[in-house]
Amino acid sequence: MAVIAVVPIIMNDVVLTIGADNYEAHVSKVTFTPSASIVKWKNLTPTGTYNFPTTADWVVDLDYAQDWATTNSLSQYLFDNEGLSKVMVFKPKKPVSTGPTWTATVYITPGAIGGEVDTVAVASVQLGVSGKPVKSTS
Repeated sequence: MAVIAVVPIIMNDVVLTIGADNYEAHVSKVTFTPSASIVKWKNLTPTGTYNFPTTADWVVDLDYAQDWATTNSLSQYLFDNEGLSKVMVFKPKKPVSTGPTWTATVYITPGAIGGEVDTVAVASVQLGVSGKPVKSTS
């Protein structure tokens, strides 16, 4: 059995663009998540069970600081572009800048407005992905 080395990404130096704008300074979390199910069909015999896997649906979760004062902030961008599809590029740059770049067409959904007293107002938003993220090396 081969021993496979691991080089985990570190989420502290990342490129994150949505459309033509960079938002890595606004975001504290980016997670692309697939979700798939199994379609099951059974017939009247004891061994007649058939399972059919479905293609995964993808979403991307973003956690970000709310900024309603800066023109083109992520908060403003999500609010102003609700329902539109935009290209998102996500590239962790550490430990090496030669790792993969993930590109996806996402559907924009606005995030929350407001928050708790004496804290930075943060929000989480889940954006639908058209198809799945595309991996490229650069």
